[in-house]
Amino acid sequence: MSNPESFIDEVTEEVRRDRLFALLRRYGWIAVVLVVLIVAGAAWNEWRKARETAQARALGDAILSAMEKDAPEDRVQALERIDAETEAAALARLLAAGEALTAGDSATAAEKLEQVASNAALPAPYRQLATLKRVMVQGGEAPVEQRRAALEPLTEAGAPFRALALEQLALLKVEQGESGAAIDLLRQARQTSTATAGLRQRAGRLIVALGGTPDGP
Repeated sequence: MSNPESFIDEVTEEVRRDRLFALLRRYGWIAVVLVVLIVAGAAWNEWRKARETAQARALGDAILSAMEKDAPEDRVQALERIDAETEAAALARLLAAGEALTAGDSATAAEKLEQVASNAALPAPYRQLATLKRVMVQGGEAPVEQRRAALEPLTEAGAPFRALALEQLALLKVEQGESGAAIDLLRQARQTSTATAGLRQRAGRLIVALGGTPDGP
């Protein structure tokens, strides 16, 4: 019985091999394609990471080179020449605005800040920061209503610069002679979770100067 059983086993094994080879001939290309896609995907991912790293280094070098200029005006011009997109562009423009302000050119600073604030492609925090700084730079040169309209959206719950925006709104109220409303806004600014120690101190001192108490009704 052993010989017939051995023969049957050999035939069965041969049939299995034939079926396996048939499946490989029919569907083997799928495995090849999958391997190629995996290898190509890994290569593309590495290339993308390398490109992003190179771009980040180039941007950093350009910003450092611009900031090494001696005169603020030269730094502004160098920052303006940086060819960057999205967040990188916002950073370059914000730095350029700061340098323009250092040079005493508030008009140019406000212009650079407006470029960031009005760019809908940028993340909201960049635009909100630019709006806040623009209002601070313009000061009394811009109408009160215009400044208030720019600041009020920044005071919504959860806004990243809510405390600073409330402080600026309070200063507008002081400018209009509305001390009570200014004190209320300053108290709100002090109670905001994102308020820094410096802001709380400034707000507290101004509340006292306006005749109120920092934590009182």
